[in-house]
Amino acid sequence: MAIFSYQANDLFDWLTAREDILVLDVRNKKDFSRFQVESPYPFEMINVSYYDFMEIEEESVARVPAGRKIRIVCAKEGSAKYVAEILAKHGYEDVGYLAGGIKTWGNMLVPKLIETNDDFELYQFIRPGKASCSYGLISGNEIMLFDPSRNVDFYLNFAGEKGCKITKTFETHLQADYISGSRMLAEKTGSAFYGDGDFAGSNNPYIPLVDGETHSFSKGGPEVTVLFTPGHTPGSTSYVINSKYMIAGDMVFIASIGRPDLGGKAEEWAGLLYNSIQLVKRLDHNILILPGHYMNWEEANDDLIFITTLGEAIDRNRDIYYIEDEAAFVRFIKDNMRPQPEEYAVIRLVNANLEQVDDDRAEELDLGKNECAATAYAKAQAEKES
Repeated sequence: MAIFSYQANDLFDWLTAREDILVLDVRNKKDFSRFQVESPYPFEMINVSYYDFMEIEEESVARVPAGRKIRIVCAKEGSAKYVAEILAKHGYEDVGYLAGGIKTWGNMLVPKLIETNDDFELYQFIRPGKASCSYGLISGNEIMLFDPSRNVDFYLNFAGEKGCKITKTFETHLQADYISGSRMLAEKTGSAFYGDGDFAGSNNPYIPLVDGETHSFSKGGPEVTVLFTPGHTPGSTSYVINSKYMIAGDMVFIASIGRPDLGGKAEEWAGLLYNSIQLVKRLDHNILILPGHYMNWEEANDDLIFITTLGEAIDRNRDIYYIEDEAAFVRFIKDNMRPQPEEYAVIRLVNANLEQVDDDRAEELDLGKNECAATAYAKAQAEKES
């Protein structure tokens, strides 16, 4: 069997179908440790550098189990193809290399249908490489997007396949961990770009939101209500769909809440977050939470959708939601602070349209999982790794 190329979505499908494949990552150890392929289910992966295959070919080939389906990953594609050719020369028969390299995995979006009825369809777009979620709400021939990533071609193609026009795009806050696609989508489609107070100093053509206002489609359909939930950032906003779903951004996670220290004002923003937690606790606990991020695949349901009731999220995170007072909450945040990735400061400037970067730099900034959770285990994990 000749070597072949495959797409990131193919790899995701193989892994979620629990096919017996071996993922061979040929990047250097530093890049591999920073960001790698992950799956909802266990799978075998090894890291053997491309340079090792160049310099000590026989030893490197010997580290790759024979008789297996090998799926090679590298930074940009060329190295993976080179290693695939070496393995084929040594008799390996089922060898594929990831087209476009690891960035295609990092940008991949997986659509999951949450609900469909006579009025609307609601989708969660999972980005496994970033452990983040964006959302699409369809009614008639219109689609609203929430927190889209920079993979704008995906959203344009998705809308086209559904026979829809992108009419509105909403941001829950000024993102720090990934480059947002709202501005690019607005430029390409003429859709309205709605943002919160975080965008006040930006150069974005956004429309300011008003707490409590509702947004609807041109021909009926569901209503989207704006709910200000400051804390992760001063302008953090959630969106409630028909009083049933809450697109929570980085306010409510399934296994944590959004950390309020990314802007360098931990104490001030922690106070805002504490007040928003009290607000959220007064909402209907049956409302279904759709988070902006997840910590790991264990949070997904059997359909691999990240969703839970507000009551379940609060109960799961009782140690956070039931901290006795604001002062104790601020202490909790400070005790769990850890350094944020250096890239976040630049990403904020890019999302504010205050700094421009080329595609290569954008890819570099955008690669890697998020660091947005204020989990109670953050400090312990940091100490364990040090």
